[in-house]
Amino acid sequence: MRAIRIGAGAGFSGDRIEPAVELAEKGSLDYLVFECLAERTIALAQLARRQDPSAGYDTLLEARMRAVLPACRDRGVRIVSNMGAANPRAAARRVAQIARELGQQGLKVAAVTGDDVLELALAENPPLLAGTGRLCDLGTDRILSANAYLGADGVVEALANGADVVIAGRVADPALFLGPLVHEFGWARDDWAMLAAGVLVGHLLECAGQLSGGYFADPGVKPVADLARLGFPFAQVSADGSAVVGKAAGSGGRIDLRTVKEQLLYELADPSSYLTPDVTADFSAVRMEQVGPDAVALSGARGRAAPDRLKVSVGYLDGFAGEGQIAYAGAQAVERGRLALEIVEQRLALTGVAVDELRRELIGVDAILVGAPGHALSTPGEVRARIAARCATLQAAQAIGAEVEALYTNGPAGGGGVTRSASPIVAIASALLPRARIRPQVELEVA
Repeated sequence: MRAIRIGAGAGFSGDRIEPAVELAEKGSLDYLVFECLAERTIALAQLARRQDPSAGYDTLLEARMRAVLPACRDRGVRIVSNMGAANPRAAARRVAQIARELGQQGLKVAAVTGDDVLELALAENPPLLAGTGRLCDLGTDRILSANAYLGADGVVEALANGADVVIAGRVADPALFLGPLVHEFGWARDDWAMLAAGVLVGHLLECAGQLSGGYFADPGVKPVADLARLGFPFAQVSADGSAVVGKAAGSGGRIDLRTVKEQLLYELADPSSYLTPDVTADFSAVRMEQVGPDAVALSGARGRAAPDRLKVSVGYLDGFAGEGQIAYAGAQAVERGRLALEIVEQRLALTGVAVDELRRELIGVDAILVGAPGHALSTPGEVRARIAARCATLQAAQAIGAEVEALYTNGPAGGGGVTRSASPIVAIASALLPRARIRPQVELEVA
């Protein structure tokens, strides 16, 4: 039975590049997929595009393409990615330019757009998924972006047009992997069982190193060998939807039933009803079998019709964050740290700094496990005091760090290592829009 091999080149925007090169050179791949968008990434990219119309795509696009294009071109490996973020067209043009600089003339690069639905979203003013308000209640002047989670259709079209590299914006993570499978095997767009099998593969591979032991390791409980050389995973997928996941021989990490099961449950509210733009997948009957070292076979995914509405991620400005940190060590470190936080909070009130929300904590004592019994060391030898606030203005946010810095000579003894920052808060809300109103478009660049 015919099979193709798809590798995971990245699981987030700032991911390592070397494991992708290793897969391109040693993984015997047909496709290499870079998944690089988190919820806020496009909103942040939209801010960058406003400052520079040629920007707004992944900042590591150039480094990644220079690293993997030669090996991929030599071996016939096609690349699929959502590194286009807020500007897929500019990203595709840049990839074509890089290919020419590397002597890779004739490379076909496709830009997949259509996910930017800001105008449609503002016109429709849909209810928000969390809360009781509607989109425009956020304030139209504060809304930065609205991007729909597209399915695999644009990727399939781009590959059918001969693209060697597909650069998309907000395509749902599993759809980046499903697109090559639909293209290669000709799966019908209503063959829910096959589409669910492809989404299963995509869901497992989308976070790259998480499948092969990253974010899994726990010394003495769940050991993972050679994490510094963690190998990214691939899947060998057959035309009937069955698959085997593995990693390049000699790379670090592990792929076994435990790592695969943990990744399967990642971000799943209901394993029997995983909503994607392409299919409603049911993973409740998925079967796994260890078939060799670092090799797990998958089967049993089921599916139903896809939802008639697509999720839209909306980015908006929600004030400004101000923060300051200072460290204390030695005897009475905890007491001096708490006094420092009290002083800053009192100073903000005395000077009339308007604060919408305030957080104060001693990192290593109560920054995470607030109120949990027995969580803190009895006498920590060092602490780092942190105070942060959400404010309506940048000036107010900057005052937080300024007051922390003033503790050098106006606070408890022995403080040092101050850091301070103030920046806009880019928040995310979600809504749903009718699928029929949203269509991907594909444009081709040739190096």
